[in-house]
Amino acid sequence: MSKWVPSESAPTLYSYKESGNSYKVRLLAALLDITLDIRELDFLNDEQHSPEFLAINPRGEVPTLVHGEHIFTDSSAILTYLAGTRSDPGSEQLPSSYWASDVADQAKIVDWLVFAASWVQYGVCTARAILSFKGLYNGLGTASTEQTLQEATIRGHKSLEILDIQLGKAKWLALGRPTIADVGVFVYVALAPMGDISLEKYANVRRWIEDIKRLERFIPIDGLDDPLYRRRT
Repeated sequence: MSKWVPSESAPTLYSYKESGNSYKVRLLAALLDITLDIRELDFLNDEQHSPEFLAINPRGEVPTLVHGEHIFTDSSAILTYLAGTRSDPGSEQLPSSYWASDVADQAKIVDWLVFAASWVQYGVCTARAILSFKGLYNGLGTASTEQTLQEATIRGHKSLEILDIQLGKAKWLALGRPTIADVGVFVYVALAPMGDISLEKYANVRRWIEDIKRLERFIPIDGLDDPLYRRRT
C-alpha cells in the first residue's frame, strides 16, 4: 500500500518517530491496545511539506490521523478521538478508556491538554528542539535564538513547578486515574533533560513519570533513558 493511501480498516497515523506529539498517539494506542497503520515521515528532511502529504494535512504537521472519512491534525484531538472510541457508553467511570463520560470530567482533562499545548510546548518542548534538534519545529520561526532558549527554560521550569504542586496533591493529573491528560503532558516533560532542563528538583513529577512508565503496555521513546543521545550523533 502506498505511503499516502490511508488504510481501509485500522486508523492511519502519519508520524515521525522522534516527535513527542506523534509519540503521544502511539503511546495511547499501545495503552488501549488499538492497532494503528503507522506511516513514518522523514520529518527532518521536510517530507511533511511534500505535495502528497499536504493533500492530507495542509498544515504539514505530524501527527495526523486518518480513519475513514475523519482526519485529525492535532495530537490532542487524536488522543480524544482514540480514547473516545474505547469508551463504554454504559459506564460512568470508563476506567479503561483514558477518557470520561461526564462533561465536567472531560473539561478537567482538556484543561491539561491545553497546558500541554501551551506551557509545555513552548517550554520544555522548545528547549529540547533547540538543543537536541537544532531547530524550533513548533511555529515560532526558524532561528534558535539565545533569547528563545532562555524564555523556554524559564517557562519550562515554571511548568514543572505547576505540575509538581498538582502531583503532590494527586497521583494523576485528573480524575484520580490515568487519562489522556497524563498521556498528553507526559512526553515532553519526561524528555525535559534533552533541553538541559533538569527534573531533579521535582520529586512529584519524577514519581509520576515512573508511574506512567509502569502502565501496562507502555512503550518508550528515544531520550527517556539517554537524554544526550542526539548530541553524540
